[in-house]
Amino acid sequence: MKRIRVRRTIRTTALAAGALITSLGGLPAAPVQAAEPAPRIDLRVLVVTDGGPATAAIAAELDSAGTPYTVVDLADAARPVIDAAFLADEVDGRPRARYQAVVLPNDNPFPAGSPEMAALTAYERTHAIPQVDAYTYAQPQAGLEYPVNGGYAGPVDGITAQVTAAGKDGPFGYLDGAFDFEDNDPSVDESWGFLSRPRAGADFTTYVDAPLPGGTARGSLVGEYRHDGRRELVVTFVANRHQQQFRLLARGIVDWMTQGTRLGTSRNWFSVHVDDVFASDDRWDTELDCTPGDVDCLPGQGTPNPIRMTPDDVGRAVEWSRTRNFTLDLAYNGGGSVEYREEHGGSDPLADRLTADREAFRWINHTYDHPYLGCEQDVSVVPWKCATNADGSVRYVGRDEISRQIADNRRWAERAGLPLESGELVTGEHSGLKLQPQQPEDNPHLAPALADNGVTWLASDNSRDPVQRQVGPALTVSRHPMNVFYNVGRAAEQVDEYNWIYTSRAQGGSGICEGSATTTCLDAPLDPATGYPDHIVPLEARIALGHVLANDPRPHFIHQSNLAEDRIAYPVLDRILDQYSALYADDTPLVNPRMKDVGAELRERAAWDRAVKDGQVTAYRIGDTVTISAPAGTAVRATMPAGTTRVLADGPAAFGEPYAGTVSGSVPAGPGEDGVTLSLVSAPPAGSPSAGPARATSPAPDGPVPAGAARPVPPGVER
Repeated sequence: MKRIRVRRTIRTTALAAGALITSLGGLPAAPVQAAEPAPRIDLRVLVVTDGGPATAAIAAELDSAGTPYTVVDLADAARPVIDAAFLADEVDGRPRARYQAVVLPNDNPFPAGSPEMAALTAYERTHAIPQVDAYTYAQPQAGLEYPVNGGYAGPVDGITAQVTAAGKDGPFGYLDGAFDFEDNDPSVDESWGFLSRPRAGADFTTYVDAPLPGGTARGSLVGEYRHDGRRELVVTFVANRHQQQFRLLARGIVDWMTQGTRLGTSRNWFSVHVDDVFASDDRWDTELDCTPGDVDCLPGQGTPNPIRMTPDDVGRAVEWSRTRNFTLDLAYNGGGSVEYREEHGGSDPLADRLTADREAFRWINHTYDHPYLGCEQDVSVVPWKCATNADGSVRYVGRDEISRQIADNRRWAERAGLPLESGELVTGEHSGLKLQPQQPEDNPHLAPALADNGVTWLASDNSRDPVQRQVGPALTVSRHPMNVFYNVGRAAEQVDEYNWIYTSRAQGGSGICEGSATTTCLDAPLDPATGYPDHIVPLEARIALGHVLANDPRPHFIHQSNLAEDRIAYPVLDRILDQYSALYADDTPLVNPRMKDVGAELRERAAWDRAVKDGQVTAYRIGDTVTISAPAGTAVRATMPAGTTRVLADGPAAFGEPYAGTVSGSVPAGPGEDGVTLSLVSAPPAGSPSAGPARATSPAPDGPVPAGAARPVPPGVER
């Protein structure tokens, strides 16, 4: 009875209080504690390294894309301590997480009981920050069984890995599925790994796996382990930045850890320039081991036997380009056609066919007659040297001659109706630019001649002059030379010259490779019948594909001789395109830009990289909003989830272009804006069970974080 009376009393009191409030028009509500503001997540990656190749490879991928990161080197005694204050603080009353992702050399590179690992664990759990284990042992701590329990530990050279269904739906959907690990030297273990199944009860999702040797079971190579409120990408094989297996997976690793929301951009680029079109190329002499008519033979040595395309070769080039959906860039010398007509009664079937099919190609001014436009060459000796004046100074080709070569070739193209970009120029042999050891400085007359003719993009040889630089009004566009020689039209000639360059004197070669810091000798000369398809083609395709997969937009160049006679360029180009098609999904096509677009990309990328390295770029995410600031005139480069829009005063606008399951691009700040604001598509919170790696959606706001005292960024290595 007593309890009943108490309840009735409480109820009666409540009703009376309610009547009083009504009669008084309501009382002030009790204070409600203000919600803590959503945290700010800075778009920067923390890379903790032990000096191994795995973390260096990921850092190289971030560098290539222009994604900011901070390095903490565990071997550096002066490195900052990773603690709560290093990882997070408060800005303008809002909690801030300084890093959107953490890369470790393995799942825990610190001593047992380390407060630094404890700080990282707490940070990742509090802010839902992903962690990449760049190369770790398969073990229960990483969600996997030990390899001794039915797995494998050892070399993984040559294995065929497979992107799983979860990987296709998640971070590796840009890949078609299966790919092979490199095995370039059977006598060397090039990559080591652990294959293992997920531990029973572990929340582990395999993204990339491979068959266990000697059976049908499969083991994980890359997978996601969720535990203790954290997410780890567990990588159980080691690779360096150049190995194809890493290059294929690098994009997905970065997309996973940044949840598809990051600064920087990446594409797979491939353009091919064909030099000396309309002209002819001198032929390698297999008996003299030099090229009569060129500077590696003494004057009068041998008889020139030039190589020049035919109309049938043009037909093959047109058919190939259309079939492969790939446009070749033809660097042309109009004087070559004029000379041919003079020698053949006004007839030039090659030029007639090329100009008739001109729309099948892109065209680049390669000077009228293809002369050497640097110093005047003294070819009385091999190797040649620069001719000198009486006072010992270098004698250079003059401004008027350089200008005439550019202008005459342009006028010839206009008469022929070639669709030309007048600002592009490839000089013969990249001449005029500095060339070691003979000509260590640019021809001083080159820059004024470029200005005379409005040249803004000037080709250079990437093997000699790889960094874009200013030459008068023009910026250089470095081109990768392909080791398909300019002076061969037949496979047997290519093999003969290749053997001359890459075998020792004892094996009948030149010995150039002996003692070279950049060239190694062949174990034995290549077979003339099989050396080209079995050795040179796969090697050159692998090198070029390595450039393609490294976000390198620089063009490759060959010569018109390689499209003539045996047409030896096509096996290399076909192998590159076939391998690419087999590796990548349709949403990740090769980008095939022309020269001026490559130049603009290199220029913009350099400006962005400078701004990032100088600490002039800031970017962060609060909820579904990304705010990016960069110096005036610097285009913002970013990769975002599909559906991202740019916030503008007059309404939203689409951002970027679709590529590899995300959207990416570069945009300048608008008028009156000091940065770029992007709006993401909402998604489940990053740590929730339903949230997979973002491919077409963005992460939602992270959870609250305790505020800490503001403190300057510790002295890590900033990128």
